[in-house]
Amino acid sequence: MDENNNEELEDNIVTLKDEDGNDVNFEFLDLIDYEGEEYVVLLPAEDVENEEPDEVVILKTEKTEENSDSDEETYVSVEDEDVLNAVFDIFKDKFKDEFNFVD
Repeated sequence: MDENNNEELEDNIVTLKDEDGNDVNFEFLDLIDYEGEEYVVLLPAEDVENEEPDEVVILKTEKTEENSDSDEETYVSVEDEDVLNAVFDIFKDKFKDEFNFVD
């Protein structure tokens, strides 16, 4: 792999904290607009406990209240299965030629 590809991969890495405060790296795959909200689709960059291999994580983006003037965002869990499925369906349709999805 050449150096430019490695830098590109590093630019797509998002580090989040898990429930225990540990850093977990994810590869940013896409930002999906759904019903006026934005959702990020992330792929664990390393094995994550309780996650199936190659299972994506979908989180909703929200502006931080402390810095409402800034562009800072936080990611929050999505509990609504219908929303998760709809966002994932949009993602699958958008990337059907790039990924081999298993139902």
